[in-house]
Order: sequence, then C-alpha cells, then structure tokens
Amino acid sequence: MGSPAVYDVRSPAVPALEEEIRARALELGFDVCRFARADVAPEQGERLWAWLRDGAHGDMAWMRETAERRVAPRALWPEAASLILLGLNYGPDGDPLASLTKPDCATISVYARNRDYHDIIKGRLKQLAGFILSRAGAGDAKVFVDTAPVMEKPLAQTAGVGWQGKHTNLVSRDFGSWLFLGAIFTTLRLEPDPPERDHCGSCSKCLDACPTAAFPAPYRLDARRCISYLTIEHKGPIPLELRAKIGNRIYGCDDCLAVCPWNKYASAGREAKLAARAEFGSPPLAELARLDDSAFRALFAGSPIKRVGRDRFLRNVLIAIGNSARPELAAEAERLITDAAAIVRGAAIWALGRLAPTRAAELRPDRLAAEPDAAVRQEWRQTA
Repeated sequence: MGSPAVYDVRSPAVPALEEEIRARALELGFDVCRFARADVAPEQGERLWAWLRDGAHGDMAWMRETAERRVAPRALWPEAASLILLGLNYGPDGDPLASLTKPDCATISVYARNRDYHDIIKGRLKQLAGFILSRAGAGDAKVFVDTAPVMEKPLAQTAGVGWQGKHTNLVSRDFGSWLFLGAIFTTLRLEPDPPERDHCGSCSKCLDACPTAAFPAPYRLDARRCISYLTIEHKGPIPLELRAKIGNRIYGCDDCLAVCPWNKYASAGREAKLAARAEFGSPPLAELARLDDSAFRALFAGSPIKRVGRDRFLRNVLIAIGNSARPELAAEAERLITDAAAIVRGAAIWALGRLAPTRAAELRPDRLAAEPDAAVRQEWRQTA
C-alpha cells in the first residue's frame, strides 16, 4: 500500500492557512504557535542515544524502548509533512521558590499546583487539529502532549518557539521558562518558521542552582540525580546520598527554571485551570503525612501528583520531614514505620533517625528483627 497523499493547500481558498491556524490557536488559549517541516532530524537525536548509553535515563525504560520513534518526527509517523508546535504559558504569579524557606511545609513544582496540563492541552490540540483539517478540506493530523515519543523541546526550537537552555529545558524570550508544549503532526504542507537560536551565552545560573548537581555539563542532564526524576519517576528508595539535598521538595523541582534571567520577560499564565490552588502553595508536611489512600486520591483528583500514587508520595513527604529539622514532626515518621508499604517504612525510618535518633535507637532492635523487607532492614542499620 502506498503512503497517504501529502497535501499542498496553497490555493485561493486558503491563502493564509498558517495565520488562520495561529489565530485559532490563540483563541483556544495557546500563547504561541509555530511551524516546522516534518523531515527535520534534530541533532538532539544523537544526544538522546548517547544519554541512553550512559544510563542517565535511570528507571525510565520507556525512553529506551521508544528511542527509535523519538529521534525524528517521521520515524514516528512517516506520512507527516509539517509540524505545528504550540506553547501554553503557565508562569507563576509569585516566587516559585518561596516555600523552600518553610521547612515544615512542602514545595510542589509550579506545573503541578492545579489541574493536569496533559488533559487541558490535549483537548485543545484536538480542537485545533479539527479546525485545520476542516479549513484545508484535506489531509490528516495527529496530536501529541508529552506522553508520546516526541522530542518536543528540540522540535520547538526548530520551529522558533524557544531554545533548549543549558538545563535542557525550553527557554522563551517572551515567556521565560514557563511553557507547556504540545504538537500536531499533519500531512498538510505548511510554511515553516525560522528556528530560534541559543541565547544562553555565558550564563550558568541554572546549572549552579541545581541542589543535586544533576548537570555534568551544559546541555546534559543526569536524570538519576534530578529531583524531578527522583520524586516523580523513580520507583524505589531515593539514594541515601541525595536525600538531604532534596529539602522539602515533594513533587518536582523548579530551581533551574526559576533562576533563569529570561524570566524577567515572563508573565503569569492566563489559564485559570493552571492557576495554583491555595492548598498546594505550601501544604504542611504533617497534614500530608496523614493521608491514607482515599484521602490522597481525593486531594489530588485531576492533579498530575495523583499518578505517583500514595506510597511514593509519602516516601517524598517523609524525606522532606527528615530534612525539616523539626523534632515535632518525628511523631509522623514514627507512626509510618509500620506502614504496609516498604517504601514508606524505609523513608519513615530515615526521617525518624534524623529527627529523633535516640527514639530510633530504642525501636531498632525489635523492628529490625521483625522487618520482612531487606531494603527496609538496611534502613534500620543505617540509623545506627
């Protein structure tokens, strides 16, 4: 079977389809809309293979499994002719790092302080794709938001949305660090926009700000040391040597984004569904530690935080409790050393050992003897 036709819509009926698409994208709530050819093969494809060979993807086996399709748009969909890259501003209306100064409270990444952006963006991409095909009267389109094997950031740079900074995230001259990305692949031929060049210059603020030194070099991220990876993607106990560096960050990390000088041009996002919920600004660690599974699901319904599950979430909360230097939180850790989940018990032991070492020493002999999980037994030994 031959490949589906690639459509050239240059006709009097659609004299400026690109501008109509941009206008409709803005109506739907996107803040930037740019175009690229689908036959691009970003040099980041080679970087992806090198990154995978180094094992810097950590637990994210899906990165390796989808690499062949991820390296270039037409590897994912051979019939694609053009790419439409969309950005939605989610800039905070205050200091995104303010809660880091509250050790008895939690810090949640800006992007996760309200609704899951995947749900918001995907629906709008589908609306925009429908508009495009209806207006063109031909062609096909597919929409992607982050979960598919698409290299949105290098493609967004190719389309001129922004550039990948030294922290590997996208930076925009208009929106700083705060853009959610989505993509539409289409068989229509659309006029590409010029790419954006790198404007980082000699600045290294993002690299210097990383609490866990997750950047071995500019433009290279070792996910295994990244707090966002450790608190969201990593499924096991957080490595002992990195726990103290996490501070009170329980879901994601914005440090490298927040310090970027280009944020001086950023503005607060206009999407109400992404505006921070008050209870997610700096929630008390003690309250979070008391969430059972049903309470966790209720509190984070519709939030991206829900996808990590209650057990990993409590692991993160307990690491923050252990870093709080607040002895009054030791009771929360002690209560959770008998939790049903081994990953919770292990983190609770570590937190208790940090806040109340004498009490941990009292409990250790009996608990160590009764503990069925080898990793948790090791946590008890490490408190000695």
